[in-house]
Amino acid sequence: MIFLKTEDEIELLRKSNLLVGKTLAEIAKVIKPGVTTKELDRVAEEFIRDNGAVPTFKGFPNQYGDSFPASICTSVNDQVVHGIPGDDVVLKEGDVVSVDCGTYMNGFCGDSAYTFCVGEVDDEIRKLLKVTKEALYIGIQNAVQGKRLGDIGYAIQQHCESNSYGVVREFVGHGIGKEMHEDPQVPNYGKRGYGTMLKKGLCIAIEPMITLGSRQIVMERDGWTVRTKDRKCAAHFEHTIAVGAGEADILSSFEFIEEVLGDKAI
Repeated sequence: MIFLKTEDEIELLRKSNLLVGKTLAEIAKVIKPGVTTKELDRVAEEFIRDNGAVPTFKGFPNQYGDSFPASICTSVNDQVVHGIPGDDVVLKEGDVVSVDCGTYMNGFCGDSAYTFCVGEVDDEIRKLLKVTKEALYIGIQNAVQGKRLGDIGYAIQQHCESNSYGVVREFVGHGIGKEMHEDPQVPNYGKRGYGTMLKKGLCIAIEPMITLGSRQIVMERDGWTVRTKDRKCAAHFEHTIAVGAGEADILSSFEFIEEVLGDKAI
C-alpha cells in the first residue's frame, strides 16, 4: 500500500534526510587511504546518535541470514550495495567506496548514498561515478505529478546504457516514510508511460546502482554484500524526494558532502 505524505510529514522526512547528508559529510572528512570502513561506521553511528537519531540500518533484518551489523553500508570497488564495514577492510589509493546511510528520528526515516573517491581515481572510474550521479538527477527530473514510475526508470536506464554501463535490476529504489522501505518499488530501468502514477505527496528514494561492465551481480556468503559478477567497479548515488505538482522536492542533500570535498567532489 502506498502512503502519500502530508506537508508536515514531508518536513519531518526532510529533517531525517538532512541528517543523513550531514552524516555523510562527516564521513567525507575522514575518507583517505589507510582508513578502515569500520572507522567510517564508528564516525557515522556516533554522529547520528549525538544528533538525537538512531541508525536505521543497524539490526535491519535479513531473509538470507543475520541482521545487518553496522550503521552504514560501505561498498568498495566491485561491491554494488550492502557492503559490511570491517576492521579488515582498509581503503587504499584509487579505491571508490559507496556509503549508504539511514536515520530514524521524529518517527520518520532518512536514506541517501554517495560514492566517494579515495585519493586519486582512474578517469574511467571517475566517469562512471559522474554518469551515475547525473542519472540520479535525470531520474529526479521525471519524478513529477502525472508521470509514472517507468518514466523515472527509463530516464536513468537510457543515460547509463548510452554510456555503455550496466544497470542493476535486482535491487531498486523504494518508497520511504515511517518505514525505510515502503511501496512502491522504484526500478532504475523501465518503459515511459508505464507503472504507478506519481502523485503529490509520494516520497521515494531514487538510487541508481550502475556497473562499469556487465549488470550481472552475485551475493557474497555473508548474505548482505552484493558485487559485480565480472569484478568491475560499481557506483551508487541516492536521494530521497517528495513528488510535487512541479519539480520534485529533494529532501536529502549532497551539499554538506561537497562543501567538505571541494573540487574533489564528483
